[in-house]
Amino acid sequence: MNTGQSTAPLNQERTRAHHWLMITGLIYLLLVAVGMIGTGFKWSTGGHAKELFDFATNPFVGLMIGTVATALIQSSSTVTSIIVGLVAGGLPVEAAIPMIMGANIGTTITNTIVSLGHVRRADEFRRAFAAATVHDFFNLMAVIIFLPLEMMFGLLQKLSLFLAELLIGGESMSLKSFNFIKPLVKPVTGATKDLFSALPEPFGGVAMIALGIGLIIFSVAFVGKLLKKAMVGRAKEMLHGAIGRGPLTGITSGTVVTVLVQSSSTTTSLIVPLVGTGVLKLKDIYPFTLGANIGTCITALLAATAVSGELAIFALQIALVHLCYNLLAVSLIFGLPLLRNLPLKMAEKLAELATRRKRIAFSYVSTVFFLIPGSLIFLSR
Repeated sequence: MNTGQSTAPLNQERTRAHHWLMITGLIYLLLVAVGMIGTGFKWSTGGHAKELFDFATNPFVGLMIGTVATALIQSSSTVTSIIVGLVAGGLPVEAAIPMIMGANIGTTITNTIVSLGHVRRADEFRRAFAAATVHDFFNLMAVIIFLPLEMMFGLLQKLSLFLAELLIGGESMSLKSFNFIKPLVKPVTGATKDLFSALPEPFGGVAMIALGIGLIIFSVAFVGKLLKKAMVGRAKEMLHGAIGRGPLTGITSGTVVTVLVQSSSTTTSLIVPLVGTGVLKLKDIYPFTLGANIGTCITALLAATAVSGELAIFALQIALVHLCYNLLAVSLIFGLPLLRNLPLKMAEKLAELATRRKRIAFSYVSTVFFLIPGSLIFLSR
């Protein structure tokens, strides 16, 4: 008995060390995958990336692409990492910014689907659906405010470029602070390019992009699962200890928990059942969901460190767009009393309607995340 008790902590330590070793390997795989997408994109387009994405120069189309892609993959971290890779391959930053905004909208589908699990119990469903859609309405409001500002003044593009140049230097156009990443990633991306070089152009580059996207989806999914196993106890303690202790604490804890589990979808989905069962109130979890928006930016910033060369500054810039957009949205919408409660009121109203007519909930999900974006993309083509 004593031997079993003494070996239990040792086994737990070994398991934890094994988890962190796998997490490190998957983060490296993420960096390699982003490098593959950038290399493959430049290779397949032959330097004509801008022409390839002419259809996405319409910002509304870019917004819809980001929304649908994230709704299908159910991970804004994955989509934003792919966008970083595309920018590294030549996709113009101005075309990528609406896609980043769309990713914010698309990621809210996961917790909305989670809330549908309470559909058989009216009171629980009303609370859970409101808890899920408050995130939706906040992100929709952010797009309504910031997309026109971006179209008219290039607000996020200018701010992110200023910060990127401040961080890495505008003249050198290389990631001085992250040069150690290049020698780690380049041998694998180079070997992959050699492997696909036997394919006729542009299929070699296309195959490299496809492999990179697949590896990003794989690495982000499994990093999230492993981080939840490694950090779930601490994340839960932080969750219960911080929610309801004030907006700043809620936003901070939402940010930290999302960084730990590498998934805003996971973070926000955790709290939906707690609100549904009455453990937490909608007003209390609202700031926490906003922190999740900020915390999810870490993956794109990490992905940007994999990029080197003349386009490195633009990869960092689009990652900073994601961070600036979410920080500004939280500061403006939550900071102004006039706007602060609008997402709460709209979520509560929609939840009341959906409780009376369940089909409204299912129609809302299919229309907002798929029907409207898909129709706009189709019409623009």
